[in-house]
Order: sequence, then C-alpha cells, then structure tokens
Amino acid sequence: MIGSVLVANRGEIACRVFRTCRELGIATVAVFSDADAGALHVREADTAVRLPGATPAETYLRGDLIVKAALAAGADAVHPGYGFLSENADFARAVTGAGLVWIGPPPEAIEAMASKTRAKELMGLPPLKLADVTVADLPLLIKATAGGGGRGMRVVRQLDDLKAQLTAARAEALSAFGDGDVFVEPYIEGGRHVEVQILADAHGTIWVLGTRDCSLQRRHQKVVEEAPAPGLGPEVAEELHALALRAARATDYRGAGTVEFLVADGRAHFLEMNTRLQVEHPVTEAVFGLDLVALQLRVAEGEALAPEPPAPRGHAIEARLYAEDPAAGWAPQIGTIHQLVVDGVRLDRGYAAGDTVGVQYDPLLAKAVAHAPTRAEAVRKLARALERARIHGPATNRDLLVRSLRHPDFADFGGRPDGAGLGAARLDTGFYDRNLPGLTAPLPGAQYAALAAALADAAARGGRFDGAWRNVPSQPQVKRYGEHQVRYRLTRRGLEADGCRQVRLEAAEPGRVRLEIDGVIREFAVSRYGDTVYVDTASGCHALTAHPRFTDPSDVVAPGSLLAPMPGVVVRVADGVEEGCRVRAGQPLLWLEAMKMEHRVVAPASGTLTALHAAPGRQVEVGALLAVVASEDEEA
Repeated sequence: MIGSVLVANRGEIACRVFRTCRELGIATVAVFSDADAGALHVREADTAVRLPGATPAETYLRGDLIVKAALAAGADAVHPGYGFLSENADFARAVTGAGLVWIGPPPEAIEAMASKTRAKELMGLPPLKLADVTVADLPLLIKATAGGGGRGMRVVRQLDDLKAQLTAARAEALSAFGDGDVFVEPYIEGGRHVEVQILADAHGTIWVLGTRDCSLQRRHQKVVEEAPAPGLGPEVAEELHALALRAARATDYRGAGTVEFLVADGRAHFLEMNTRLQVEHPVTEAVFGLDLVALQLRVAEGEALAPEPPAPRGHAIEARLYAEDPAAGWAPQIGTIHQLVVDGVRLDRGYAAGDTVGVQYDPLLAKAVAHAPTRAEAVRKLARALERARIHGPATNRDLLVRSLRHPDFADFGGRPDGAGLGAARLDTGFYDRNLPGLTAPLPGAQYAALAAALADAAARGGRFDGAWRNVPSQPQVKRYGEHQVRYRLTRRGLEADGCRQVRLEAAEPGRVRLEIDGVIREFAVSRYGDTVYVDTASGCHALTAHPRFTDPSDVVAPGSLLAPMPGVVVRVADGVEEGCRVRAGQPLLWLEAMKMEHRVVAPASGTLTALHAAPGRQVEVGALLAVVASEDEEA
C-alpha cells in the first residue's frame, strides 16, 4: 500500500490531494520553488523539498528534480495534480523507473491522448496541416499540443494574423508546459463546452461519471463549471458517454480522465482527452458522492472499482476565484491576501490570509462549490455565498462570478440541446463576449460605502456616537476614497452628508457602521490595510483607496505614457519597434508574460514612439513606464 505521496504541483490542487491523503492516513510531501517557500501547500504538507529557482521551467517542470525530491523524502508515490508535468509521459516513466508509484494513467495512454494531435488521429479526426490552411478555413483555433487551461490558445480570424499568433501561442505553451508544439483546428463559435468524467481500474472496469458543462470561459479557460450538463437531451448525452468510453478503451486507460467536446447544432465535436484530474472535478464528486483523489490512490494500489458507480444526486456548480480584473482585460493582480472567507459552500483553496499572490503562476486563488437538489437551488446557494464572502487583497473576479450566476443566460437556462433556455437564455462559450460590459459595471452604492469608511475612520480617531457624536469637530469633514469625495458634518442633530439623501446614522465603530438609507437599515463592515479600505455589505464589497488631501506632483503621468498593466516580464518587443519610429493606433509594441499568460501592449494612438524603456527579459512592476507615444495631435 501507498504510505507517502509527493504531489508534483503547487497551490490549490496540492492542498486538495493532501486533504485526502490525511483522511486516508497517508504521509504527504510538497515541492516548492523559491517563490513558494511560504505557500499554503508547503505549510499543509508533512515534509517539503525545495526546487531551486522561481520560474516553472526551473522548478515544477523539472521532472528530474521532482523524482530526486520524492526519493530524498522517502515518498513511495507521486501525484502530478493538473498542469505542469501531469500529462508528460516521460515524467511518468521517470517516476516508475525510480521505483515509485505513478498515480495516473499508463505512459502509453498519456502519449496517445495527452498530445491533442495524436488524440484526434486516434478518434479518426486528424487536425489541419498548417501548410494547407486557407482563408476558407477561418476562423481557426491555435492550441498547445501538450497541456490545457487556455495556455497556448489563440483565435485567428484573419490569415495575416496567423504567423504572429503562432509565435505567441508557442511561447506561451513552452513557458507553461515545457513544450512549444501547437496545432490548428476549425474554431466553432456558439457551441457549448461539455465534458465527460471517466475513471478506470486495471481490471477492465470503466466508470462513466456523467457530464459537466464548462461553457463560461475567458481566454479559453473555464470560469464556471457544473454537473450534470443541463439540457443535452438523451441522445446527445448517450453519444458523449459512448465516445468517452471508446477513448478509454482505445488507450487501455487507468485512473481519472476527462474527454472534452464542443456541442453545437445538436452534434458532439471531439476536442481532446485530458489524462489527469481536472480543476473542475469537485462538481462530479458532489453529484456522485465520491472522492476522486481517493479513488485515484486506490486504483494506483491495484484495487478494483465496483461494477457500477453510485447513482448521481442533485446538481453542483463550481466557480473559480481568480486574482484578476475582468474590467481591465482580465489582467492578473498581485498582492497580499488579508482575508479569504467563503462560508456555506465547499472551498478548495491555494491561499490563506497573509499569503502573497505573485507573478510567477496562475492567479487561481480558490474554487467555491455548491451542491443542491436542483440546478436553481445550487445557483442561488453559490451566488449568495460569493456575494457574502470576505475577500480582502488583490482585485478578484468575485463580483463577475456573482453576476454571471444570476445572469438570465445562465440562471434561466432551461435546457434545450440547441443551447436555448427560458425565453432568450443562451449558454455557450460566447457568454462573456456578449455580456462582459454589464458584468463588470461598478458595484452600486459606492457613495454610501465611502461614507461608511469615513465615519469608521472618525470613530477610530476617537469619535464616539451614543445617539449624538462626541469628541469630533463640528465643521464639515472631507475625505476622498478613489473617485468618491465624501463631505459630511456630524452634529447633535445627526449626520448630514452631501450626495446622500435620506440617510441617518444608527451606529458607528472603527470596524462597523450602520446607516438607515431610505428607511432601510444597512450594515457596513469596514477593514483598513494601509491606504486600502474594504467595505463589506450585504450585496458585495467595495475596495476603496484613501487619498491624501494634496496630490504628489511626481504622481502625474505624461500623456501617451504606456504603463505596465500588471507585474511581469517583458518577453518580446515587436520587430522594428524602436525610439523614433512611427506607430499606428492599436499596433502591438511589446508583450508581457505574467502568471503563465502573455499580454499584449499596444500603441494608444497613432504617432511617434518617443521613449522605449522595455527590453526582453526585463522584470517590471505594475505601473512601470514601458514606453511613450506622442500622438499625431500632440505633434501638430
């Protein structure tokens, strides 16, 4: 039997595997890069081994170092998690070659299916050849041959863009998976991303554990997943199950795996098979009442599965909580997490209060999972849990998740195979393309949150409220939080605040303010960390920046300045781009890599590049000056 498991991964999935190992009485070993020395997965493991370096290529993609770490720590098995080397057949062979147990499918199955091109050939669907691509094949999707998670993916709508997009996709795939091979296939728009979970043992038993819908995606990476996939219809569901079973049998599969499809016009189009545990596996666990990690371990020990899996029960939905700003092109965010509390649902996390989100890795903080008897109840439960969550630190997609779950296209989806639901409800991969502006609008009530922050600050400075204010100045007070200027006056008669009509102060303490607004009493929980103030309400959280009364002249930015939208590394500067050259509006100037994704920086206007401070390999912080473009209007 397995007595000690090394997880060749980090973050949320490492913590997830450790949790099951603890329940089974199995010792755990973590590996960590220098950037992860104090990470949660390191703290939760029984022992840990350092992988010198900070980048994935130096650490989590070094199979040789991970095998040495397992042997040094006395582990007798290796779980790969997802991403990194989880679909690398050579790594699987290195693990077994060292006398360790590989908690995954046979290397031959990985070779057959982990390569997307070989998988398509095995399923009778050879990919397009780059040399044969014509305008008639557009739009195209570029995909990484090894690995997934949206890395190395690009949509090409114009043939002239193919070369540049291939370069970007290859670089991103190489950074994420250690393999820069990519391929192209037709890009099917308006379809649903549906997948089938399988689990197989070494004795010929294969479980088909239902379907999952993963259509809500950004940059080809899943954001919200659910099980079972709603509204497929029995014929489509049976076809998906049969194809998944065929893929498993064709590779003599063992362990957990996922077969992915795009469902469009009532037809299932095979995409790929992921020969590993998926990020979204918790929704299947909830519906079937299983622990897939425990089953992976038992299969690796040679145990047989029962002839049939348990019957499914209810509906489960998962939302991925990312440190990113959806309103700013999904830009990843960094910083210290002060609070991360989501009550009432399952929370698989990779970070805790006090941890720092850096630039080296994926910005996934946690996954929140709700299970209920019906889909509508699961939607309601998860949306409310996220809305009431306390998440203080880098900006996240929390508000977007709440609004996505409550959006009619998602919440009212009635389940027809053509992707339609109640009324005009639509569930497909174009959800965010259609709805993003409305999903990222500012949270209402910011003026009251700013007022609450100002009143809490007054209380923290010695003000006292016992029906009337004591120990505070009677003259108007002015505080500025972000774009909101709060002008208020505290008198024995009560609170007077500009721009906030029908408001009455009920209570004020340094961390809590209660206001009556239009006859309704509302609570505001106020927390401050340096200059950032978080005001939690019943409908979400407002992150406010406290400003000084006077602006520092050094904070003024010259017109045309291009500032780094996120911390990262400059990976490329476009050919021919140098100081003094002419540029056109929207022209790509350089590329930043942050959290394993590439981000393009373009010219804000047509004009002359008067300064270029970026060079390949340069590490930049958020707000760093990259370049300056003098627009044609300024030149005139």
